[in-house]
Amino acid sequence: MMSVGFVFTTVPHGLNSGREGLDAVLATSAYSEELQLFFIGDGVWQLLKDQQGTAVLGREYSAAFKMLPLYDLEEVFVCRESMAERGLTLDDLLIEAELLSPQELTARLHRCQKILSY
Repeated sequence: MMSVGFVFTTVPHGLNSGREGLDAVLATSAYSEELQLFFIGDGVWQLLKDQQGTAVLGREYSAAFKMLPLYDLEEVFVCRESMAERGLTLDDLLIEAELLSPQELTARLHRCQKILSY
């Protein structure tokens, strides 16, 4: 089965990339069990608790990330450096994720046969 990596690099509101990426992850999970999610740079904001998307006239979709375990999607990785640069900790995230260094993220991404970026 093909290993697919989904890389989130954008902020959750003001762009549709994050929501489109999450939709793609959930749809792809029906066809593949080897999915990994990576949150790098501003993408770490996608997982922040208590988002207020409606305050900026955006659609609130972040709670849908809580559905990942229902789809057996448990390989969620967050860049340790990106979190530190933004003053965030794992406690600030709405789902469980594994903190990895940029080098560890790169190594895991190289194991993916396909990579989609959002």
